[in-house]
Amino acid sequence: EAIIQRLGKRDILITSYTLLQQEVELLETVSWQTVVLDEAQSIKNAATKRSKAAMRLKAKFRLITTGTPIENHLGELWNLFNFINRGLLGTFKQFNSRFGIPIEKHQDQAARRQLKKLIRPFMLRRIKSEVLDELPPRTEITLRVEMKKSEMQFYEAIRQQAIENIESNSQKSGRHLQILAEIMRLRRACCNPKLIDENCKISSSKLQVFAEVVEELLDSRHKALIFSQFTGHLALIREYLDKEGISYQYLDGTTPAKERIRRVDAFQAGEGDLFLISLKAGGLGLNLTAADYVIHMDPWWNPAVEDQAADRAHRIGQKRPVTVYRLVTADTIEEKIVQLHHEKRNLANSLLEGTDTGSRISADELLELIRGS
Repeated sequence: EAIIQRLGKRDILITSYTLLQQEVELLETVSWQTVVLDEAQSIKNAATKRSKAAMRLKAKFRLITTGTPIENHLGELWNLFNFINRGLLGTFKQFNSRFGIPIEKHQDQAARRQLKKLIRPFMLRRIKSEVLDELPPRTEITLRVEMKKSEMQFYEAIRQQAIENIESNSQKSGRHLQILAEIMRLRRACCNPKLIDENCKISSSKLQVFAEVVEELLDSRHKALIFSQFTGHLALIREYLDKEGISYQYLDGTTPAKERIRRVDAFQAGEGDLFLISLKAGGLGLNLTAADYVIHMDPWWNPAVEDQAADRAHRIGQKRPVTVYRLVTADTIEEKIVQLHHEKRNLANSLLEGTDTGSRISADELLELIRGS
């Protein structure tokens, strides 16, 4: 409060999104010359308190920076523009009717061109290859993990049960969420049967492939970042590493801020061969150039989130080539998710570069992912 009261001309106030949300009543009393939102995808969801707080700020000029202006659907782009240029894209209802539904559901090229024309004067796009010539090359490799017979039978039983559960539910309300819950269960089964039943005796093929990759990397004196969206999966990996005596650092969403900094600094200083990170905790604000390998243990819906995580190693300060491994279980829902990745990329690129567009996934399409996996 004292800092706000002392602010004078040409003073700069730097704060976090959490404090913006908590102190919005104080911050909205100031008539700011300029407001800048870094990592602006943090306000992509119009319904969140964070987004609502940002919209209450008064400023003569607004600027946002983000590497992922569209992560999931066009509604996120609308909200970002609602912050910097309110009214340009109309109300959300108008936007959805004019652009969202035609582009995402019907691949309407005329609507896409019209939207691109509207937003283009307000966007400056720089891609990494254009501005970071000094960065070493980055190689991406997908490793197809073949399940053992017992493991595939276990997975198939869960898949059949998922279809039965969905089809036996006659209520339409909540169907989308139920399908997503069943998909989440299938995705866990792809990682390790123990994530479904902790007493299960079936070993994980993915853990075995991980062990082989890690052994090879450590023999060659490489360091690696290990990402998973499931903390339970990371716990099983930690169990294996502890048994093998392999040193590592660990980070998830529950790690306190000070401890987070300490562990990052320790890894950069050489403490630990591996850094295990939950995907959501590792997407932003980390510089981990001590590692030159990245291993994604399970595919996330959105490739942009995976890319941001991999960029923790592939950034300014990195002197060695970076290799990104993606472990994908063969003939399962994981392969279906990877196939969807190009649609997500296209949704963003269709407006930023002019390629074809992707679409939002309906409940029926989600159900097909289960049926077809």
